[in-house]
Amino acid sequence: MSDVLFIILAALAGLGGGAALAGFFIKNKNAKLEEETKLKVSSMLREAELNAESIKKDRMLEAKEKFLKLKSEFDEETSNKKNIIITNENKVKQLQQQVAKEQEAVKRKEAELDSKKENLNAQLHSVQVKKEELERVTNQRIADLEKVAGLTREEARDQIVTMLTEEAQTKASSQIKDILDEAKLTATKQAKKIVLDTIQRTATEHAVENCVSVFNIESDDIKGKIIGREGRNIRALEAATGVEIVVDDTPEAIIISGFDPVRREIARLSLHRLVQDGRIHPARIEEVVAKTEKNIEEEIVEIGERTCIDLGIHGLHPELIRMVGRMRFRSSYGQNLLQHSREVAKLAATMAAEMGLNAKLAKRAGLLHDIGKVWPEEQELPHAILGMELAKRYKENPEICNAIGAHHDEIEMTSMISPIVQASDAISGSRPGARREIMDSYVKRLKELEELALGFDGVNKCFAMQAGRELRILVDADNVDDQRAGQLSFDISQKIEKEMQYPGQIKVTVIREMRSVSYAR
Repeated sequence: MSDVLFIILAALAGLGGGAALAGFFIKNKNAKLEEETKLKVSSMLREAELNAESIKKDRMLEAKEKFLKLKSEFDEETSNKKNIIITNENKVKQLQQQVAKEQEAVKRKEAELDSKKENLNAQLHSVQVKKEELERVTNQRIADLEKVAGLTREEARDQIVTMLTEEAQTKASSQIKDILDEAKLTATKQAKKIVLDTIQRTATEHAVENCVSVFNIESDDIKGKIIGREGRNIRALEAATGVEIVVDDTPEAIIISGFDPVRREIARLSLHRLVQDGRIHPARIEEVVAKTEKNIEEEIVEIGERTCIDLGIHGLHPELIRMVGRMRFRSSYGQNLLQHSREVAKLAATMAAEMGLNAKLAKRAGLLHDIGKVWPEEQELPHAILGMELAKRYKENPEICNAIGAHHDEIEMTSMISPIVQASDAISGSRPGARREIMDSYVKRLKELEELALGFDGVNKCFAMQAGRELRILVDADNVDDQRAGQLSFDISQKIEKEMQYPGQIKVTVIREMRSVSYAR
């Protein structure tokens, strides 16, 4: 307000006296401003001094408190360390005392040991003296004995060693013979029991198949229809089925000949359908044969499935099931292969159960052991190895694969099921009437058996008896003693096992004053 008034007065005063009046007012105004400024500065300085003093006191108090806290912590830490040092010093003193006690004990023990050592040295000296005296007396006695016996010490020692060796060998041979006899007796009884129980519990048929089938007809007039004009129907039928159709003077019968049972069955069923239908010509023959082949394939699968169900075998690969069905139309030495495999499966399962093994695995291996015989493609491998490869291909158990491959000893047996399957196969094949061999191969096998035995030293005569099931050997009593006779029967049986193939087992009997019998299984 004063500033505004000053301005108004200056404006009204004019240029002369107004200028002087304005200067006065300005001067007065500056003096007031200066005085006010000084007062404010003085007040601010007093206030700053007061604040600084307060802050100083606060900082001093905080510093004092912190110092006291650090001093307290230092005193506490110092006290703890002092206590630790005192404790360690006490432990060191205790250890020093204990070490001192142990040192004293060691010194006492050392003194005792020194005393004992002196006693032992004295005793050793006494023993040494006695030993020297004993050696002197012994040498004197040995010298006296050598003079009396006329033998040196080395010669007497050699004689004693020889006598003891011969005596030990005689006793060892006797004990070994007794142990072997007892083991053979026990093992033979147990094996016979298992085999007899298995055979008695397994019933089977023994009909032998051949390579021909007979198709019965109601009248001989049908033969002409089957032959056809200039033989075209019978030629078409033979070409379609791959078998030989024999139409002769046999009344009301036509013979179908062929080595493949499947082809014979296809020809038999085709003839049956053609005769029933009455339309017999080449086109119709081919049509009926094609349908029959399809039906046979279905029947093969059905036979395989029914066989697995009858035996309680599950999870078999479809291709293996089909091969099992094909066994129905395959024979081995005149024995139906499916019937043989079913029998082996039952025998193996029974033996495995008697021995506490897995009967299911044994039954499965028995059914599949000859599966390699029905593989349709020509293979250079033996049927056992081929069957093993097929079982591996279709993820069968390794024990089953080994049993299949080892049942003719082509590979090493690694499972207890393998010898069971081999024994079951031998039992099934060696049943009377189960198989039929060609006469030439039969005679040749018997001659080879006799020649093998005649190749051993000391054998005078050899006779193959009971269709090759027993080999009787007559030896020279002067050159072959009882012990050699037993060894001879064993050696011959082992050579037969290694070099010959045969069904079942061969009994090897060596005849002298006594008889020793071993079996090649």
